Amino acid sequence: MRWKRLRRRCERVICGITLPDPFSAEALCAQLAVERQRPLRLLSLPTPTAPGTPSGMWLATKHGDYIFYDAQTSPLHQEHIIVHEIGHMVCDHRSTTDGQPLYRHVDIADPESIRQVLPRLRYSDEQEQEAELIASIILEAAGRASEPTLLSGMLGGLESAMGLSGIRYAGDQCSRG
Repeated sequence: MRWKRLRRRCERVICGITLPDPFSAEALCAQLAVERQRPLRLLSLPTPTAPGTPSGMWLATKHGDYIFYDAQTSPLHQEHIIVHEIGHMVCDHRSTTDGQPLYRHVDIADPESIRQVLPRLRYSDEQEQEAELIASIILEAAGRASEPTLLSGMLGGLESAMGLSGIRYAGDQCSRG
């Protein structure tokens, strides 16, 4: 029941967003910048992300928003990261920790203007689950991902976004050709 409630809440949040056609994360960011009347810039993270470091991050400053993403991953995964950060933005999520070490070396014009930082590290808290589901719903509506089921949920959406569907795992049975 909780999953259905979360999905309904996410659908209400994004119901006013018109998806660009053809869809791209960049076009969606440009559209949201106009609608929110705030600049929104996409920037790649300076180095590939390693386990335990964020693959995406949303920074809200006094004068605009920045979405950072790992440019060293697949294009579909990059798009998913960006749309996940958009989920944080449209929900106006707030950071629960001090992100100072994460953006100390970020190249923006006025680092002192940073009001909010949300790194993408784990999916256990409600804000992360909400942003992840919003990303899945948007990508599903854009034809980029299949609809998550109750069983697959956010993990299935993430697997699809990362291009991992159809991968065999240790112990899986192989068909004989």
